Amino acid sequence: MQVAIIENTRTTNHGQVGVALHEAGARIDLYKPWAGQPLPASVDADALVVFGGEQSALDDHSHPYLPTLAQMMAEYTAADRAVLGICLGSQVLARAFGGQNHLGAAPEFGWCEVRLTEAGRVDPVLGVVPDQFPIYQWHSDTFSLPPGAVQLATSDGAAQQGFRLGRATYGTQFHFEANRAVVRDWLPAFPEAIATAKPGWADRFEDEAARHGAAADAHGLALARAWVGLI
Repeated sequence: MQVAIIENTRTTNHGQVGVALHEAGARIDLYKPWAGQPLPASVDADALVVFGGEQSALDDHSHPYLPTLAQMMAEYTAADRAVLGICLGSQVLARAFGGQNHLGAAPEFGWCEVRLTEAGRVDPVLGVVPDQFPIYQWHSDTFSLPPGAVQLATSDGAAQQGFRLGRATYGTQFHFEANRAVVRDWLPAFPEAIATAKPGWADRFEDEAARHGAAADAHGLALARAWVGLI
């Protein structure tokens, strides 16, 4: 299988999604539009993955490729190709299908509890994890559920945690790709942003990881494998 991956920031770790793609023998086409690399002009791959970034889904002035990326996610969905948007990727996906982006309205950081909706419990991807599970979060923005989307997960901090459009287009606000190694790698990469998001959290990282990391890693890999299975 051939998978197009869109990175939206300099430090992008594929984490559990990368593990699942590697297990499936996927060939990767990697794009870095934040650095000026053009996005592909047509739907050529079997699936599309859009990772997170520091920008908002509405930062067209500083990241002028965002409208094109939203259209690209819509075109992959229309072609019945599997699509995965994580964090910023889910916010751009919501934008693509008529959801409203709300900036700074729902900050969450660290390993947080996410709950499945009734639809999530029977979903082929979200249904592989428990009804309530710990998973890594790092965002301040949120969005409204796009028309026609199925809400799959929610949390106390942000109502929209996961949704599906059609057969295999998924958006998750939470970073299920972020295993403990990824989160540890982010500590020196984003020290000021982490200190702003949750003061003192870097000093508590090992304790937090010991409490929640193993379960979150397992849930993240299960989700990644289930989505890859839809490609």
